[in-house]
This record gives sequence, C-alpha cells and structure tokens, in this order.
Amino acid sequence: MKKKVIIISSVVIGLLIVAYFLFFRGDSKETKFSYVQISRGDLNVIISSSGTIQAIKTVDVGTQVSGKIDRLLVDFNSQVRKGQLLAVIDTVVLAASLRDAQSSLDRAKAQYDQAVAVHERNKQLFEKKFMNEVDFIASKTNVQVLLATQKSAVTALDRAKLNLNYAYIYSPISGTIINRSVEQGQTVAASLSAPTIFTIAEDLSLMRILTNVDESDIGQIKVGQKVQFTVQAQQGKKFDGEVTQIRLNPNVVSNVVNYVVVVQADNKERLLLPGMTATVDFYVDYREKVLLVPNVALRFQPTEEMTAEYAKNREKEIANLPDSVKKRMQQFGGGQFNQGATSNGGGQFMGMGGGGNNSGRRRNASRVWYYDENNKLQMSMVFAGLTDGKNTEIVRGRNLKEGMKVISGIIENQTSTTTTSTNPFNPTQQGGNRGPGGGFVRGF
Repeated sequence: MKKKVIIISSVVIGLLIVAYFLFFRGDSKETKFSYVQISRGDLNVIISSSGTIQAIKTVDVGTQVSGKIDRLLVDFNSQVRKGQLLAVIDTVVLAASLRDAQSSLDRAKAQYDQAVAVHERNKQLFEKKFMNEVDFIASKTNVQVLLATQKSAVTALDRAKLNLNYAYIYSPISGTIINRSVEQGQTVAASLSAPTIFTIAEDLSLMRILTNVDESDIGQIKVGQKVQFTVQAQQGKKFDGEVTQIRLNPNVVSNVVNYVVVVQADNKERLLLPGMTATVDFYVDYREKVLLVPNVALRFQPTEEMTAEYAKNREKEIANLPDSVKKRMQQFGGGQFNQGATSNGGGQFMGMGGGGNNSGRRRNASRVWYYDENNKLQMSMVFAGLTDGKNTEIVRGRNLKEGMKVISGIIENQTSTTTTSTNPFNPTQQGGNRGPGGGFVRGF
C-alpha cells in the first residue's frame, strides 16, 4: 500500500512539472531588450597615426683628420657646453707634418731671397749691356717661380696647423651626448666622408614626433592643431603636442601615399626619450557638452512585431488629435505610419523623410527606439552630427533627453538568427554579440 502511494505521488508531481513547462513557461515567453543611455558630454573626432620621437635639433660630430683616438673626455648622456673639448686624436703624426711644412717654408724663403739678390745683380749687368736679354728674362722668371713656391709653402703650413687643430674635437652646441661611436685607442679614417664620433641633442626638454599621415586624412591636419599621444614606456599617461609642420614631400609605403607631419611636444619631465614610438591622435573636430547616443542604438533593427505595435500606437495617438492638427499633418505626408518603410528599421511619419526638401537631412538621419513612461513603444528620428565611432552627436531628436534609455538590442534565449543592418547612417553588420544570461543581443 505504501509503495503504491509513493508511485502515485511521483506521477502527480511529474505531471505538474510537465504542465508548468507547457502552459506557464511557454506562455510567459516575452521579448527582452538591452538598453543604452543617452548622455551629455564632449565629443572628439580624431585621426590616429604613429611616429618616432626625436630631439628638435641633433648634431653629428665627426673628425676631418685620420688617426688614433688618444683621449675621450665625455661619455653617453654627458652634458656638454658649446666649445667644450670632447676628444683628442693622436697628434704625433700631425705635429711632424707641421714641422715638415715649416721647414719647407723656410727653404722656400731662402731660395726666394737668393733669387732676388741674383736678379738685382743681373739687372745692373743687363743695364750696362753685359747680359743679353734672354738670360735677364730667365733670371726674372726664376724670382717669380720661387715666390710662388714660397706662397705654396705658406699654404701647406696653414693646412698643417689646421689639421693639428682638428685633432682637438670641440662641441659645436650645448646639449647632451646621446651617442658615442668610438672607443679610446680606436683608429678613425677620414677619407671621402667624416666619420661620426658623437651625436649631440641640443635640448631634450623639447621633442618632436615625425608621423606618417595617409593622403585621405592629410587634408584635415592643420598647423597649430592640438595633438595627444602615448608611448609604451608610460602606460596610461597622455602627452600633449602641437602640429608645427606638414612636409610636402610624399612617402609611398605599400602603395599608399603618406605625408610626414611634425608634432612638437614639451618634455620637461624627461619622460620622452629619442627613438620611442608614439601613438598620436590628431583632434580634427570637437563638440562640447552635446547629447550623445551610442552608435549601437542607431544600428538597432526592430522586429515586425515591434513595427506593428508602434504603428498601432501612432494610429491611436493620431485618432485623438484635433481635426485641425490632422489636416495639417496630412499636408506634410498624411500623418500615417508608412508600413512600406520598415526595411529601414521603422516607418516614416508626419512627413519626416518625405519630400525633396529633406533629402539632405535624410543622409544624416537615423532612428532610436524606446519605451515611454506609459510603457508604450516609441520611435524618434535622430539627425546626427559628429561621431567618434562609439558615440554620435544628436543634432536634433524628438523627445530625446539626457539620461534617457533607448533600445540597443533584443536578448533572445534561443539561437540568434543573422540580422543585417540597412541603416543608411551605419555600415552593414551581421551576426550578434553575446548578451547577459548567455543569450544573444540583436541589433549590434
């Protein structure tokens, strides 16, 4: 008997569970929405690029003479002054060349003095007819040749003095040694070009960034434009800069024409180092304290049931309007919800979107869907302004205000079907994103 009661009770409980799922759970199935909020804030339209940080002015210090580095007086990161001695090349050979040049000059002077004395004597002999004209001309020419030899010796001596002076390498500017290419005892050879020994940055408190901007964006870049940039070495910190130059010489990278834009930035804290890669944002346009709607709400596509519900609500609202208002609405498009326009994410009403005068506005027009305080589904036309890819400026929107929640998607417990956005304001997108509770959100 007891076993029979247990069996009957189990059957009854099973039937109740099945009935619950069949009647109650099945009938309670309703559409759930995800929402985003309309806010008020600042909107920045930016163009992103990347570039390399450099000092404003750098000088490569080399040598004009060959020889062994005898002394190095500075190292990496040394602060130097203009005219400060940086290095000395071995002067033994150069000093010997100087002495040799001095000896050559002394010999040239002695030969010249001798030739002058001989020529003065020959001149007297020629005047007294004791020397023929040919010998006299040869004596005069010898004086001129030796004079030229003396001048050449003077030049060689000056050159030897300069070469000896070039062995002492001085700083041409005040700044910081950011590179040293030689070691003490190393031999440098100055042949066709001067080898670089030091690289000096004049002022590291002011840096520049050389960025490549695509030809499609270069028209929006202006001298004096505000710039913000980041570097990987300073995570989370943004630096301010300013466009100082747009170079006209184009660079072709992967068949894309780019132009070099020079950005200048302060570096008083010495956080920016030469050679760092900077991610640069150029502020092209700016809006302050405007209504913003997330772009996901503009991409939302209503279902046919939502469209029908909204049309029914609009018909009831229009039916309660005075006759004078109805006539005026009929003059501007009939005042009826146009069912034939649902492929755009909703119909047209009260003349919005109709008529040739609004064709320019329709290019920046979209719609948002929401429930009002009476829990009625509503749709509002939105005339959009600037967008940063995430939020869009609301230039004009019916019944839209700050803090208002608008529909961004439909949360479904079943497998989401592929939807296609046909909104003219937004690019076509397919598929869905995961929503809360493991469902899918349509309209993204």
